[in-house]
Amino acid sequence: MPQLNPIPWFSILLMTWLIFLTIIPMKVMKHTFENKPSTDSAEKPKTKPLNWLW
Repeated sequence: MPQLNPIPWFSILLMTWLIFLTIIPMKVMKHTFENKPSTDSAEKPKTKPLNWLW
């Protein structure tokens, strides 16, 4: 039965995990955001208390 022969499938498995563990994380870590959030310009909105007419 050819599916029990591990030679071609094991090499495909190893190459796939090699790509997943080396190349893809480097590409993801190089990604930068264009607009970095800053806390300097953030103002808290002033809230009014609710007046319930009971």
